[in-house]
Amino acid sequence: MNPLHQKTQFARGFAALLVIGMLAGCGGAPVKTEGEIEPQRTLEKNVPSDATFAIDQSDPIEGFNRGVYHFNAWVDRSILLPVVEAYDFVAPDPVKSGVHNFFQNIGDVENLVNSILQLKPKASLVTAGRLVVNTTVGLLGIWDPATRLGLNRHDEDFGQTLGRYGVGNGPYLVLPILGPSNLRDAVGKGVDMYVNSEIDPLFFEHNDGTYEAAVRTLDTIDTRDNIAFRYYETGSPFEYELVRLMYLKMREIEIAR
Repeated sequence: MNPLHQKTQFARGFAALLVIGMLAGCGGAPVKTEGEIEPQRTLEKNVPSDATFAIDQSDPIEGFNRGVYHFNAWVDRSILLPVVEAYDFVAPDPVKSGVHNFFQNIGDVENLVNSILQLKPKASLVTAGRLVVNTTVGLLGIWDPATRLGLNRHDEDFGQTLGRYGVGNGPYLVLPILGPSNLRDAVGKGVDMYVNSEIDPLFFEHNDGTYEAAVRTLDTIDTRDNIAFRYYETGSPFEYELVRLMYLKMREIEIAR
């Protein structure tokens, strides 16, 4: 017999015996040695019974949501981020800051409406003060002197308003382009969009549809430019589950505050 063949057969036989020995060793109960110390930290003692895990969140239409998540990632990488990179290249930082402040000032109208609906007198007064100061002294919000005066922004939306009055989340929902949401918040976004369409004439009177479309496009670019998240760059193989968990927990905190 060929010596090389003999060596190969021997190696295979030895490997088989080794595997059999390992399996036999695993099959029996572990034998405690004398003086062995019992485990001091068990799973039951260190993980609360009500602990929340990313994988446990209710997601009845997960297949659909994952498809939209992948679509949003493609749109983000192929369209939005290249546009944002071009915007960052051509627009100086003071210009970008002014654009961002301008749209934040418009958004404070939505914040004020929802603060009033949620019966938050302090937040309502602060937001109203921000609108007055930034619209006048800040030249329609291009500057933000209100924050320097201690009038900090209170982000409120109609989804929070509904949650404040006991409306449940409903099923988790990933919206095209807009990203993570749920049924309640998706309805809230629709209401907020309607409110925004009603208040826009305060800022864009006598302008045609082309101009307004350009303004909304700039708003979208500014919004994406100020979001640090990048799809598939979290370093986790469970990014979808983590985003879902973080969104749902964030909304709980925003509604409870």
